[in-house]
Amino acid sequence: MSSLPILFDRSLVRARRARASKLGASTFLLDRVAQEMCERLATVRRRFECAVDLGTPTEAVLRAVLAGGKVAAVIAAEALAGTPARPVRQASDCVVASDEEALPFRDGALDLVVSGLALQFVNDLPGTLIQIRRALKPDGLLLAALAGGDTLTELRQAFAIAEAEVEHGISPRVVPFADLRDIGSLLQRAGFALPVTDVDRITARYASPFALMHDLRRMGATNPLIERSRHPLRRATLERVTEVYRERFADSDGRIRATFEIVWLSGWAPHESQQQPLAPGSARRRLADALGAKELPAGEKAGR
Repeated sequence: MSSLPILFDRSLVRARRARASKLGASTFLLDRVAQEMCERLATVRRRFECAVDLGTPTEAVLRAVLAGGKVAAVIAAEALAGTPARPVRQASDCVVASDEEALPFRDGALDLVVSGLALQFVNDLPGTLIQIRRALKPDGLLLAALAGGDTLTELRQAFAIAEAEVEHGISPRVVPFADLRDIGSLLQRAGFALPVTDVDRITARYASPFALMHDLRRMGATNPLIERSRHPLRRATLERVTEVYRERFADSDGRIRATFEIVWLSGWAPHESQQQPLAPGSARRRLADALGAKELPAGEKAGR
């Protein structure tokens, strides 16, 4: 059993995604991720026979991957598949009910795993990455996007200041998303070869903090933390949140800014055909010669 702390209420994550689907989901972030996913796959010089779209809240990534012509078939894997809150996806020939923390795929079954804005709510991300790597065939690819550490930094700061002033204490209101460097390390620990991470920062503008919060509800991205406050937010606190937000993060036209940091990660299941590091001592040219410098014995200091 994992000793990692349980941060997220996974049943609440699923319930809020179902609610967002009923409300009419806000999809601008997922649509952007889907387009970028297709463009990144287009640079890979191979075709994938069997892929899985893992946990993406809408069909955007699945449709983009199929339209790109790099993938023959995509399995949609999601916890809400086939429930009244989420009809079976129309774009996929196969839909599997699964949780990102417990994958139902046998080892070496998949050529490609993609995921859009789902893995940030996984409690055991190292374990999930290990499961993905095992499910991939040798030289199979993982390509995923998840919310990064600076996402909603403005909202987090506004809540912290307002609660400290009005309620004389701070409760976790905004999810602490993973840092880019941490994710890169997790890919290596999970056994992926050639791991790569990078960040896409998006600034969205809203008429008010209330408009932002409404959009987050329609993304299914409101607070799912286990340690979240169960008490209704006081009116005075909420009013102070909006004041702080406007004071610190509004543009000259009165609209407020909201940062969304999208962390991209990719890694390959190890295969002998992949580029390998040279063995120690196998270099054919000295570093000193390449730099045009004089090589000194160990312990000897260079003259000034």
